Amino acid sequence: MPGLANSRSCKMTLISLQTAPGVATVTLNRPEVRNAFNDEVIAELTGVFLDLGARDEVRCIVLAASGTAFCAGADLNWMKRMALYTREENLADAAALAGMLRVIYACPKPTIARVQGDVYAGGTGLVAACDIAVSVDSAQYCLSETRLGLIPATISPYVIRAMGARAAHRYFLTAERFSAAEAHRIGFVHEVVMADALDGKVAEIAKALVDAGPAAVKACKQLVQDVAGNEITPHLIAATVKGIADIRVSPEGREGVQSFLQKRKPGWLIGP
Repeated sequence: MPGLANSRSCKMTLISLQTAPGVATVTLNRPEVRNAFNDEVIAELTGVFLDLGARDEVRCIVLAASGTAFCAGADLNWMKRMALYTREENLADAAALAGMLRVIYACPKPTIARVQGDVYAGGTGLVAACDIAVSVDSAQYCLSETRLGLIPATISPYVIRAMGARAAHRYFLTAERFSAAEAHRIGFVHEVVMADALDGKVAEIAKALVDAGPAAVKACKQLVQDVAGNEITPHLIAATVKGIADIRVSPEGREGVQSFLQKRKPGWLIGP
């Protein structure tokens, strides 16, 4: 990624991991099957997000993909196996996918989906589970499950939060393809850019996340998840009052205010 130098990389079986100061990039690495996922990919993604979420040096995680597609959903060979599963086996299989999505969604580090190509079915769940999504303008999106007589059940908590119930009614039911521009219009992605601008935009957002107070970013992520869609009750108001009071007296909160008042850089910044 431009502007994120001094990187080191290590290879895994089906995904790759590259780290740079403050930023970890997890890349789906199955271009020959359009980065479709199976039980092995689910296990690897779950493990790497749990690991990165616990690393203090990681301030931001980018979820990317190699090849022409971001993620085509479920792997065909995996689907063939699933066709012979019992209900109990299907429950266990779906629970693993649900667990992976939950780990990405609840990761204490902010996450960015770098969408360089088409996103289908379960792949939309990966995008929706990330905090921020940046898409190339040529990407096509599709919640294709009803074409197969299925429903996007496991990904629905994240996709509906990302695009809203009204858009979900249309695209869940019809399984229509929709463009990156439409994904942006309905709020599913935050930015749509040309292919040659994708890395620059992702790097720009990643830098903004890395430059912010890490504890504040973690608390803000949780704040959005706690507040979104909830009724404004005395209990919710009390929780927000407690949240701002706690962060103001925290070491990071005090450092942030003092650095602002003293017109200096806060101590959590990486590099000069």
